[in-house]
Amino acid sequence: MPSRRQFLAAAPFGAAGVLAACRTVADSADDSARVAQAGAALQSTVAGASPRPLLASVPSSAPVLRWIPQHADLVYTFGGAAAKKRITPGTRIITWTEDCFDGAVKTAADLPSKVMAAGHDNPQTGPFHIEGAEPGDTVAVHILGCSPARDYAVSNFSPEFGALVGTTQTAMLAADLPETTWRYDLDATGKLARTSSADGKHSWNVPLAPFLGCIGVAPAGGEVRTTIVPGNFGGNMDCTEVRAGNTVYLGVNMPGALLSFGDGHYAMGDGEIMGAAIEGAMNVDVYVELIKRSATPVPRIENADEIMFVGSGRPLEDAARVAFKSMVEWVQHASGMSLLDSYQFVSQNARAPIIQLVDPEYTVLVKVEKARVPRRG
Repeated sequence: MPSRRQFLAAAPFGAAGVLAACRTVADSADDSARVAQAGAALQSTVAGASPRPLLASVPSSAPVLRWIPQHADLVYTFGGAAAKKRITPGTRIITWTEDCFDGAVKTAADLPSKVMAAGHDNPQTGPFHIEGAEPGDTVAVHILGCSPARDYAVSNFSPEFGALVGTTQTAMLAADLPETTWRYDLDATGKLARTSSADGKHSWNVPLAPFLGCIGVAPAGGEVRTTIVPGNFGGNMDCTEVRAGNTVYLGVNMPGALLSFGDGHYAMGDGEIMGAAIEGAMNVDVYVELIKRSATPVPRIENADEIMFVGSGRPLEDAARVAFKSMVEWVQHASGMSLLDSYQFVSQNARAPIIQLVDPEYTVLVKVEKARVPRRG
């Protein structure tokens, strides 16, 4: 794996030399020509072809921020932290993020409760103050690249954290499982991560499919939220679709938006049932736009082929309702159908994977293929 500095120097070609860059062309006067269902698809570093992106190309005139954050630069909340960098809309950011364990867990012998500083979960790169961003606007983050920055990653079970054990919110009179860490090593191709059982008798591979577990803006009202929590500001959504080729839309709640991201996942199963993915530092390449006077009350993810909404809440069915309601309203607006017809359409066409059911708020993704949505008459 390349170093952080090597990644910054080599971008847009990415960590393993296989990330296809957005073609740099002259800036178009027509915004829709840049953000269109056109252009060659980006490729993710290790998981095959990405979704077809909305962003056809990065304008040649776009400013580029290349930044390697030091450990002291990292933040551990959404909201409440001063901006580390200020950018204008239409800036490309080429940077690096630390893993969810603050870089402290390196081997199977390292237990987060012993080696991590309290409150240092999911460190964030940022916040980035976006000039001109005001409440009621929307930040569009086009993810150009998202690739492993190390040749290893780690996963972990922590007592009172997971879908199948007692927690402080789901109390049980039963002994908890012991805190345990697994180290995953990337193979020479950079396409698989491999680990072994605690007794060394078994091993298994997991195909890499990197994404950002956290991406968010400052919550409304000056609220400060831990990086463990997802919500309508984004946050710790742990959504596998926050990956290269997709665009994430987040509603602005505070002046400057204060965008940040981190918590790199090299791979993760649906539900994240043990409370951790295959966690690792990440090289990140994004292009940030600002959509004025357009609110986004629930995080939306989009590419040329699919529309997706991320719902967070407890119980799980309420998280699903948040995402489904947003999808029904989007279909109604896009198609011109009645609310009831849109409800029927979503009922028969949507897919809704459980993203995670371990954090203080659970997360459900609802997605629909755009080609299935009836056109306006």
